[in-house]
Amino acid sequence: MRILHTSDWHLGKRLDYFSRLEEQRAVLTEICEIADAEGVDAVIVAGDLFDTFNPPVEAVELLYKTLRKLSHEGQRPVIAIAGNHDSADRIDAPDILARECGIIFIGYPQATIRPFHIKNGFSISKVTAGFLEISLPQYSYPLRIIHTPFANELRLKQFLGLDNKAQHLNEVLKQHWLDIGNTHCDNQGVNLLTTHLYMLQRGGEILEEPEGEKPLKVGHADLVYSDAIPPQIQYTALGHLHRFQDIGDHQRPVVYPSSPLAYSFSEAGQEKGTVIVEAIPELPAKYRFIPLSAGRKLYRKRFEDIDEAVLWLNKNPDTLVELTLVSDTFLSSANMKRIHEAHDGIIHIIPIVQQTASDSTQIHPINLDQNIDALFKDYFLHRLGQEPNLELMGLLNEVINSETETED
Repeated sequence: MRILHTSDWHLGKRLDYFSRLEEQRAVLTEICEIADAEGVDAVIVAGDLFDTFNPPVEAVELLYKTLRKLSHEGQRPVIAIAGNHDSADRIDAPDILARECGIIFIGYPQATIRPFHIKNGFSISKVTAGFLEISLPQYSYPLRIIHTPFANELRLKQFLGLDNKAQHLNEVLKQHWLDIGNTHCDNQGVNLLTTHLYMLQRGGEILEEPEGEKPLKVGHADLVYSDAIPPQIQYTALGHLHRFQDIGDHQRPVVYPSSPLAYSFSEAGQEKGTVIVEAIPELPAKYRFIPLSAGRKLYRKRFEDIDEAVLWLNKNPDTLVELTLVSDTFLSSANMKRIHEAHDGIIHIIPIVQQTASDSTQIHPINLDQNIDALFKDYFLHRLGQEPNLELMGLLNEVINSETETED
């Protein structure tokens, strides 16, 4: 059985003011093409489908169209769970129509999916809270999935019975998952777990959460560790971290597949992709990471020469850039114009003016009888070790001489 695992689409997300929707459309098309080329039997999207609780209409439309393509007109089950960026209610809302297309939305922990059958396709044959079993006509054994969408403290209290702050989230989930595993996950089927939580390997490295993500802390509960995964599970499909990593072992992979695009400059240089899982009953699951090529690459670049910066920008047009410019003087408007004309994907420009070393013990008297221009020059020289250029002086005079607008 072959399953495609992806997560953290963050549809509707912007990089500062820059829309990523066209890139998202392109990379999701690439994921659909991979699913078809690999002949996958099922798809898991492990949370953070959207970037906000109230995504733009274009993002919602893109999600539904993509999931329908992935479902192969209802013949391929697609399981999509809510992440911490998603509204659980919004994820659950299209359930009736989605099921007709082979899409299984799961918004809340402990959700019970209603059984259904797709004509000439798969069926949801067994369900319980937090668990579903899928029968695929091409296989004699079923696909079992334990599912736990993102759960904040309120949801845990409501759905998992975490009513004592002294209880540890890890302990509660471990027992919850083990009960399901012991009851429903024998060795006669493929057994998977999917969840959107910040999961670590006990005693392993602390994995860096994506820049801009809110840390997934649940009240006073401890972190979730991979040793909470029941022994019956052959593969764990995680979401939340944007870099590909496996915190399991070769017998039982526990995988973050990566986000499909780099969503912050802290992710610059990361290879993005999706994961193809191959599993049969009783044997360890195997997986392959497949890189994705769509979307603009993110770069953090630093230059001390404007000409070098312009040359690099001209040679790398299909990128998004955080540009640091180091110089002895402030950037002139002419140089800023050259920079912006060289590239349409500059998100941030960070100018760094190197200060001239000065004797901090020496105190210079200030002549307060000078005019404003001379005072400004003295201050500028004192703070930055250089005199302001003509453009800055012109801007100062423009501000001083401008009249304050008042309402009549």
